[in-house]
Amino acid sequence: MELKFEVGMRVSKPVHQVFDAVADPAQLSAYFTTGGAVGRLATGQTVQWEFADFPGPFPVEVVEVVQDRRIVLKWEANEGVPDDADPVVAAGYMTTVTMAFTPLDGGARTLVTIAEEGWRQTPTGLKASYGNCMGWTQMLVALKAWLEHGLNLREGAFR
Repeated sequence: MELKFEVGMRVSKPVHQVFDAVADPAQLSAYFTTGGAVGRLATGQTVQWEFADFPGPFPVEVVEVVQDRRIVLKWEANEGVPDDADPVVAAGYMTTVTMAFTPLDGGARTLVTIAEEGWRQTPTGLKASYGNCMGWTQMLVALKAWLEHGLNLREGAFR
């Protein structure tokens, strides 16, 4: 069984506006990367994301960007610290994140889906996948609140 998930949400904004809110580091920093984002998401680039809840910059490899349609990223799996169930924590392997943007309702709304896959099939890999599933769900909720209402839901939540 492969460890992977997919989450999704509808945002009441046109696809170009939603896509740009993810690809543009200034906008991403305004509602998601609580420590900031450096670098626009473009095919072949490596950008940096920082989060107050996981301090330190995370390099994010941008595998593919198809304007207003799809973003594919790779980043290092974060399995945390070893525990009794899985005393070995693997480092140095990547997971793949695929974001898809689908226009709805004649372009008035956008369906955003985020899938991530590639964890080790171990207790710590499973736990890490659950954590990222939670994080991407939070990202979608924060994206929706930011674009539709100008609210930053993550401000002050992690520091």
